[in-house]
Amino acid sequence: MALPAPPPARVLPELDAALAPAPLGRSEPLALAGREVHVSGSAELSARPDRARVSMRLSSRKEVAGAARISVSRRLEYIAHSARQHGVPEENITITEDFSRVENSYQMEAEVCIIFIDFGKMQNVCNLLIEKLGTAVTISPPHFYHTPEAIDTLRRQVCLAAVGNTGQKARDVCRVFGQSLGKPLLIKEEETKEWGGHMDSHLPRSPDSLTLQERIQNATAYASSRVFAVFEIKGKESRRKKLL
Repeated sequence: MALPAPPPARVLPELDAALAPAPLGRSEPLALAGREVHVSGSAELSARPDRARVSMRLSSRKEVAGAARISVSRRLEYIAHSARQHGVPEENITITEDFSRVENSYQMEAEVCIIFIDFGKMQNVCNLLIEKLGTAVTISPPHFYHTPEAIDTLRRQVCLAAVGNTGQKARDVCRVFGQSLGKPLLIKEEETKEWGGHMDSHLPRSPDSLTLQERIQNATAYASSRVFAVFEIKGKESRRKKLL
């Protein structure tokens, strides 16, 4: 799954531009340099898709043009009404129609595209339409995807998680040396990665035969972040903190 390209602005700024960072190719993730501690930390998070698009196709061929239109229009009205009853807003329902002459008859075709936020309601709507309309409607398997806002949220969350892990690692290092961790002097992203679906997943069946959960799993987005940080060391850790 192709994810939107990350924005050019970095999420994490350099807090002190005057402080020269350690080389990016450093082999030691932890180091004490004078009154500073240099730390690298990372995090990996995932996000399930937040939207699903379902397409439904209808068609009718009649000798009379009006009969073909009415046959499809009634089913279109029922589909749109069912979706609205399950809380789907009007702007998430798109209908396209195509009317043509085929030999000595008239053919009316239509497609309804519905975008769902609630996947449980999506299943309920599809089950209802199959029950009530049967073969008169063809429902495609749902296509799951992420909105740009969902991907941006994932990027922010993984960066914050990486910063949190880096800070915890710095505190652990200082504790080993009996020191107290001070304020961050620099926080900088070294690497970010994004990918979709399970990299180790090799499903033997065709895409059309996947279950709903398998489709959601394949559409899940993943992101990782590695952060380099420099913290000041305030001094010896107080005895009271050690007891706590």
